[in-house]
This record gives sequence, C-alpha cells and structure tokens, in this order.
Amino acid sequence: MIRKTIDETVHNARGGEGSVVFSHILTKEELMGHANVYAKVTVNPHSSIGYHQHVGNTEPYYILSGKGIFTDSDGTRSEVGPGDVCVIKVGESHGLENNTDEDLVMMALIINEG
Repeated sequence: MIRKTIDETVHNARGGEGSVVFSHILTKEELMGHANVYAKVTVNPHSSIGYHQHVGNTEPYYILSGKGIFTDSDGTRSEVGPGDVCVIKVGESHGLENNTDEDLVMMALIINEG
C-alpha cells in the first residue's frame, strides 16, 4: 500500500504557543501499541510545543531543518538545528520553541515503555 501522510494541525500543542503540524507517517493502529506517534513534525514560526513530561514512553526528535530552542528536564535551554537528536527518556520533561521566522521540521517517534 502507498499513501500520503495524514496531516493534523494542533494549536497550543502541550500548552505551547501557535501551531504545530503533525504529518503522521503511521497511524496508531499501524504502530500496533509499540509507539504512539511516528511523524514529521513542523513547528511553525514563533510557535512551540509546551514543556511536558513523558510518562510510560520515550521520545527521540531528529531535527531535519530550521532552528529552535530545546528545553530539557533540568530546565537547560539549548539551541538545536539540522542533524541534532534530542532524546527524552521515560519520566523526563521537555519543550521545544521555534523562535525564528522559518519552519522547524523534525522527525518524532514516541515509543511506549516495555
């Protein structure tokens, strides 16, 4: 089967600002309970994914294009850009802000624990 991604625009994602577009590569059914999300994620200019905790799952991000600010569990804010991998482990918190005039595009995979 060949199909296009399923796009979903989320406003104020996880309490963040602006809008984020999730281009779902696989549906929850296709992920068969092993993961919640496998998507290309576009954080629109001057938008963010609010700071939140991961309970029962882990989430690696792979930044494809654009730049932004990643906030990790201890509150450290780091600039991220293409080629960076941000790993959020079970129980950790994070947020991501696009503070630029360009899209911030990444791959996101939320994997369920054990």
